[in-house]
Amino acid sequence: MDVKSTVAISEIRTVAIAVKDHERSIDFYVNKLGFEKRLDAAFGPGRRWVEVAPKGSATTLALAPEGPSSHVGSDTGIRFQTDDADALHARLKASGVDADAEVMRLGPGVPPMFSLRDPDGNRLYVVEGS
Repeated sequence: MDVKSTVAISEIRTVAIAVKDHERSIDFYVNKLGFEKRLDAAFGPGRRWVEVAPKGSATTLALAPEGPSSHVGSDTGIRFQTDDADALHARLKASGVDADAEVMRLGPGVPPMFSLRDPDGNRLYVVEGS
């Protein structure tokens, strides 16, 4: 099959992480990280699917119910971008976010970065970029 002649994937729409308490997670992502809530819908009987994202971002983060194949407290591998890692780190620490003690500086050519944990212990990363 010739990949060029078929319909292609055009973007990454949503990345999901497992959460236990949607209200607590919404409060964290909206009120601590400054994301906006884009979707809040029923997801099967008694379940909920919530999507949040930084303002203007095409890709959303789904706060999905924990299930047999998704567990809270994981290293998500998700990297967020900021223009100023030091300023964001200081703001998040001051607001009580569980973030690394310091911004990491690994050497020439590697942007400043730090990790943080959401209320369920899911590890996320913030990388400085332009």
